[in-house]
Amino acid sequence: MNLKQINNLTELFFNQFNQQTDKDKTLLSTLGDKKKNYSWQETFDFINLVSSELRNLISKGDRCLLISENRPEWFITDLSIMLSDGITVPAYTTYAENDYDYILNDCTPSIIFVSNTEQFNKLKNIIKNKKFIKKIFSFEKLINAEIEYINLEDLIQNNNKKNLSIHKSLASRKDPSCIIYTSGTQGRPKGVILSHGGILSNCEGAVDILKPLLSKEQSRFLTWLPLSHSYEHTVQFVQITVAARIFYAESIDKLVKNMNDCSPEIMTAVPRFYQNLYQKINASFRKATGLKKKLISKMLELGLKRIKKENLTILEKIQDGILEKLVRNKIKSQFGGSLKTFVSGGGALDKEVGYFLNAIGLPTLQGYGLTETSPVVSCNPIDDIRIDTVGPPFKGNEVKIAEDGEILVKGENVMLGYWNNKKETEKVLIDDWLHTGDIGVFENNFLKITDRKKDILITPGGENISPLKIENELVNLEFIDQAVVYGDNKPYLVALLVLNDEFINVTNEEIHTQINNLNNNLSKIENIKKFFLIKEKFSIENGMLTPTLKLKRYKIINKYKINFENLYN
Repeated sequence: MNLKQINNLTELFFNQFNQQTDKDKTLLSTLGDKKKNYSWQETFDFINLVSSELRNLISKGDRCLLISENRPEWFITDLSIMLSDGITVPAYTTYAENDYDYILNDCTPSIIFVSNTEQFNKLKNIIKNKKFIKKIFSFEKLINAEIEYINLEDLIQNNNKKNLSIHKSLASRKDPSCIIYTSGTQGRPKGVILSHGGILSNCEGAVDILKPLLSKEQSRFLTWLPLSHSYEHTVQFVQITVAARIFYAESIDKLVKNMNDCSPEIMTAVPRFYQNLYQKINASFRKATGLKKKLISKMLELGLKRIKKENLTILEKIQDGILEKLVRNKIKSQFGGSLKTFVSGGGALDKEVGYFLNAIGLPTLQGYGLTETSPVVSCNPIDDIRIDTVGPPFKGNEVKIAEDGEILVKGENVMLGYWNNKKETEKVLIDDWLHTGDIGVFENNFLKITDRKKDILITPGGENISPLKIENELVNLEFIDQAVVYGDNKPYLVALLVLNDEFINVTNEEIHTQINNLNNNLSKIENIKKFFLIKEKFSIENGMLTPTLKLKRYKIINKYKINFENLYN
């Protein structure tokens, strides 16, 4: 399939559908107690059915809000909206009522899709006076809804396929496909308008990266990152491009179990997931004794040499091959046994974590992107992984480094702009170049991220410090689960720390010892001089993490401002 000739995302799906010789083959699958499968034919029929309903309600360009956990109906609804020439507006299920109110007022959707009663209840009080809403759709029956709505389950049951008309979207590559609101790590979210062509160009780049990893049969992907996030939203179209089978994970808590349930070959996740994985595997390694400990140590030594492209002797190559069977394959078996690669995006992957996972036989490709770039700009290829880089740019993405070091991106993948926000659009889109806010350099066409403009701390002497770099080093320590570094225009850096559950009784002296050891490997201006502890972990529920597990730095600092400042007294 030549993606350059595809006009829109629904055309991508229909072309792939027509190429399937067995249309009863499963495409979409849920995991857990409520297992549900949709074949290619069922998915095709469902999309056309929902689109037929929508076409009576919306006009081209109308926004449709979609609030649901990951499930097959999410994918079906997304395509149905686009097939009706509407614009999908995904929203996180973890949003509070005021977040939904803000988005509703900002994008004024004609239609709202919710998965169930729980999600509807978050909206029912704020939608009463919003006359721009024409209809509510629900994936499941709503309890005590007290409004007229369309239940997709009833729609299917009452459907007469003979009367179902097949539509075609007239959208071009330059037309908006979705508006994805940023997760708001720095304040109010902005609605990023992504085009059909932007996502299609990302699919083309992703397929180039994944081509060596795809099965001759049907490749298996496990999806758990919220589909409301631009990363996973685009990944679902990559999955269609390669005609993969898509599994939807139950939750992050059951992720490892779900990996064993479906044996995925490819999986995308955010750095926090890999950080947790590193901590758990490393903790189990530390408990090993005798021969097992020696085998693990040798596996890590040789794996690190290989990933760092150091030459192995003939004996070391033989040893590495044996350790692949004895140790690495056992590790892989804990994650379904078929995993060919993890793909990391949505933030910077700690270098130590990246080296570790690749060394133990869990290939991890780090990429780079922003919601504003549909979202991927670059990614490491499987045959040339360079851990301290984010790989070469995707084909079609122009990337250059400005005089001040900022990374600029140009191409079809760049957003059309921010919804209802011309001022902010003009700040970042200058002469078609997107100003990313990230600082980087090129090393032999591989992009390396060195800093982030917005998160930079500046010392009284004018030196720049990346708090994220130090935070990653802190959470790699045995005792520490979460960390926030503070100290803009201060004489030294301090930190807020959340302890790992296994070490809640550790003494301040023991923590000081670990931090002092860490300081020895940092520059003087990066040293952590003081810290304080809090018991409550940062979470999505308490509003301190984004749905992709990034720190909401501004909220955390505002909440603990006095605690931070007291460390300077």
